Amino acid sequence: MQKRPIQRGRPAGTTTYEAEPAIAFGAAVRDERTNQGIAQETLAHLAGIERSHVGKIERGEHTPTLPLILKIARALKCSSAHLMALTEAKLAEPAPSKSED
Repeated sequence: MQKRPIQRGRPAGTTTYEAEPAIAFGAAVRDERTNQGIAQETLAHLAGIERSHVGKIERGEHTPTLPLILKIARALKCSSAHLMALTEAKLAEPAPSKSED
């Protein structure tokens, strides 16, 4: 059996990716960050992570681990529960309709 390479940003053994929750969490982080007037680079510095990783999280390209969620919440001076509530609210919103031109 051939070993699969470990992808950066995901826990070992993770084989699935669910875009919808990742995108909703990223949007929640972006909304909270912009509401506070914090730049991505500043958030990255406060959380102790790479700026490019913050961007990938905000775009929903990476699903953060629990320790990373806690670091982001601490950097935003809010609780992880607040970020999860924002995420759940975004998941409950109806999906934007694609208009046909």
